[in-house]
Amino acid sequence: MPKILTTHTLHPRASAMLSGAGELVVASALDADTLATEARNADIIIVRAPLPSALFAGATKLRAAIRHGAGLDMVPMEAATAAGVLVANVPAVNARSVAEYVMFAALALLRRFRMVDRDLRAKGWLAGRDHTILASELAGKTIGIVGFGAIGQAVGYIAAQGFDLNVVATTRSMGPAPDRVGFLSIDALVEQSDIIVLCCPLTAETRGLINRERIGRMKPHALLINISRGPVIDDEALIEALQKDCIGGAALDVFAMQPLPPNHPYFGFDNVIVTPHMAGITEQSMMRMGVGSADETLLVLANKLPINLRNPEVVEHYRRRFPADA
Repeated sequence: MPKILTTHTLHPRASAMLSGAGELVVASALDADTLATEARNADIIIVRAPLPSALFAGATKLRAAIRHGAGLDMVPMEAATAAGVLVANVPAVNARSVAEYVMFAALALLRRFRMVDRDLRAKGWLAGRDHTILASELAGKTIGIVGFGAIGQAVGYIAAQGFDLNVVATTRSMGPAPDRVGFLSIDALVEQSDIIVLCCPLTAETRGLINRERIGRMKPHALLINISRGPVIDDEALIEALQKDCIGGAALDVFAMQPLPPNHPYFGFDNVIVTPHMAGITEQSMMRMGVGSADETLLVLANKLPINLRNPEVVEHYRRRFPADA
């Protein structure tokens, strides 16, 4: 029976789908050595944690690494491709969950929720209410979306249709903009937006994209929301801007170092919301991601290529390794 290794427990519906197709095993730990050891006799690995490159050299039976989600930065693509391992993902299935988080974070920052909640509990009713004098509405503001894939488009739709925000975006393609969205360069977007949302993938091009210069271009009341990857932001520059009250605040769900150390400076700001990489996690999205990754796994086990194959250049190598596959 084939072994399906998953880095995390799957949604019950996904587990049920895989129960008859192979032995489903949850990794005992997520460190590089444990994952490499437990993948040695695996046929499929379902990925929700970073995989070490060495895993692919030792896992001679491994057919596919299926990403439980969209981002591929957890999979060392060159190592997987060199080993003849298919890589697939399940794009767009958590876009709505992430987009709703963006609106929740923007509202919480504008309504000064952290300060209201803290002082209401510690100092009483009037102390909490005092913060609302400086609270602000969403309507009429400009939201700038960096990266206009499935998540960026979902953010734009909710922002424009649900909250009457002006929506601008920047994307690599910069093709015709959809209704109620204007495309701008990254620098123009940073300068014009009241709320900047990072939805881009982590690449060599986007690493450090929000640097000291671009933070300096932001409006003094602007909010920065990051649901992409931590290294897209220059942390030192953002911390300096927050310390000097040069921007309005930030909501950060992803970080260069995860978990974020408990003494990290981000925890010390009243106008910063810190969450533990949870924007895309809801009961509904976990079901969709789990079912999507199970579907891709079942295709591979049935000697078919996954629908969302992300390294097609590996196919000929893969077919030589597993000649029964189509």
